[in-house]
Amino acid sequence: MYIEKARKRDYPELLLVWERSVRATHHFLTEEDILSLRPLILGQYFDAVELCCVRNDEEKIVGFCGVAHGNLEMLFVAPDSRGRGIGTALCRHAVDHLGVTRVDVNEQNPQALGFYEHFGFKVVDRSPLDGQGNPFPLLHLTLR
Repeated sequence: MYIEKARKRDYPELLLVWERSVRATHHFLTEEDILSLRPLILGQYFDAVELCCVRNDEEKIVGFCGVAHGNLEMLFVAPDSRGRGIGTALCRHAVDHLGVTRVDVNEQNPQALGFYEHFGFKVVDRSPLDGQGNPFPLLHLTLR
């Protein structure tokens, strides 16, 4: 397992990891929600962040994170790779090497909230809508 900068040619594989991870953890999203997010992730969001990924021994991407302006904008781990320290390694890399001090978490994703709180992030605010204006409340966390 190692962390490296992701490249544009990795986008299709990153999108697959994103979708598999979202389906396993974001149970509040409908199929329509996921399908509407896919082109945004691929066409806009990946290009708006600094992407780093973790590859396994077979060179497959098993997790990734995206950072912009000190905010951890995305961190996703393939469902069959969860519990192996990949998310922790990505978060540690983002904090130590990419200057992350903030992250937003969907309120309906208590596993993610617990992960970030265990890492040392604290909830400082809440928004009733997500970044697309949908009624999926966001918790705003900072590292203290």
